[in-house]
Amino acid sequence: MNKKDRVNYIIETLELLFPEVPIPLDHKDPYTLLIAVLLSAQSTDVGVNKITPLLFSKADNPFDMIKLSIDEIRQIIKPVGLSPMKSKGIYGLSKILIDKHDGKVPKNFEDLEALPSVGHKTASVVMAQAFGIPTFPVDTHIHRLMYRWGMSSGKNVKTTEKDAKRIFPKNLWNKLHLQIIWYGRNFSPARGWNIKTDIITQKIGRKSFIKKNSI
Repeated sequence: MNKKDRVNYIIETLELLFPEVPIPLDHKDPYTLLIAVLLSAQSTDVGVNKITPLLFSKADNPFDMIKLSIDEIRQIIKPVGLSPMKSKGIYGLSKILIDKHDGKVPKNFEDLEALPSVGHKTASVVMAQAFGIPTFPVDTHIHRLMYRWGMSSGKNVKTTEKDAKRIFPKNLWNKLHLQIIWYGRNFSPARGWNIKTDIITQKIGRKSFIKKNSI
């Protein structure tokens, strides 16, 4: 199976398994998505989805958010971890959105990545899921699977993103990155991984990797 065949197999299998892919983080607009993605750093989507209803019941827009103190925000989001940094980021970016963007989340990487606590991955998720602009956000699942499937070197997430954009058709990026995340969670986790249930890695994965890790 050549590389083109492997790419087609990945696309076809993911579409068969996940024809509809829900966005993992609960939100209602670009602002609440931005906050949810920021909170998800080094946390789980399940954990974030438990906290955001509490936070958004008090402030689901930047104007209400800056009425809260940083400490009040921190107390609400404390269960997801890194609350001192995240609370400062949420307050700071909310103020900047009001001062520089009329309270709206910008639709470009430069302005998004200039916001406190917003890195490239967070900006990519917002661009893709809030605005429908083709990007390929790389989380730990995608980084892991691109390596297992022999689609990237596993060197770093920047390289993985570059490889994914080069390999997969641009019109599929926004859906495909979600499909890979759901596949990773269900069939190819980092822990408790069983090659027997990981049908894509069985078919196209790095031979040395599969041999070394077969159960």
